[in-house]
Amino acid sequence: MTQTLFAGIEGGGTKFVCAVADENNHILAETRIPTTSPDQTLSGCAEFFQQQSSLGTIRSLGIACFGPLDPRPTSKGYGHILATPKPGWAGADVVGFFKQRLDLPIAFDTDVNGAVLAESLWGAGKGLKNLVYFTIGTGIGAGVIAEGNLVHGFLHPEMGHIMLARDPEQDPFPGICPFHGACFEGLASGPAIEKRWGLRGDQLPPKHPAWALEAHYIALALVSVTCALAPERIILGGGVMAQEQLLPMIRDKFALLLNGYMQTPLIAQHLESYIVLTGLEGKAGLYGAFALAHQALEAAQ
Repeated sequence: MTQTLFAGIEGGGTKFVCAVADENNHILAETRIPTTSPDQTLSGCAEFFQQQSSLGTIRSLGIACFGPLDPRPTSKGYGHILATPKPGWAGADVVGFFKQRLDLPIAFDTDVNGAVLAESLWGAGKGLKNLVYFTIGTGIGAGVIAEGNLVHGFLHPEMGHIMLARDPEQDPFPGICPFHGACFEGLASGPAIEKRWGLRGDQLPPKHPAWALEAHYIALALVSVTCALAPERIILGGGVMAQEQLLPMIRDKFALLLNGYMQTPLIAQHLESYIVLTGLEGKAGLYGAFALAHQALEAAQ
């Protein structure tokens, strides 16, 4: 019997991860293609999927991609990368390319929206309808699910660029974001840590003062998100969160900053299950692409 298969792409600034999986997310084939020019990279992805015909019938494609991008199917710009600093990619029609080359139902969204969708189905947010997922690494981004649905506005949430309160006397570092300076990403991303301290995060010891400052900025952002969206859980992923000492510090700072407001047992008594690490570390983006592929097939039927 021919298997029903799903294709997924996790599109990143340095590489595109392409995979084919069965209905249970068992990966049957996978490859990584360097992110060079749009035509070269996307062609490599299409050729990979075309070479997998012996595995079964690929029914749909999900693309969880770096942005900013247009994820709204009703928009004229749907499927396009927008004003990214990635050379050559601004305006790239990702969905249009794959429609021509593969002729499959396609769902297209940000990598972090894909990740939060995957976490809600198979990861740390399984069974919950209101979630926020942050990736804290080379950049900072977030995906939101409200009442079971991915949140989009005129484009998509950009919570990595929310502005944080910074005391210039305590932290004179101006931030590295080229747009906003001292936004969340500008102050707390992996490159911000390296720029501020002169070493990558994985080169700093666990008791370095960098981590108390990092926990403070992350907690500031999580308090803002909690007050704005009241999610049932906040999930944290990305390379910076590989520091084992960081999560307890974030929870402590979060409780201190929230200061007893929004009284609920969810926070007051179960903070360790309110702010958690990803359940799909290293695979959230790719599993998000599979989740989008499932959505694409459902929409097409």
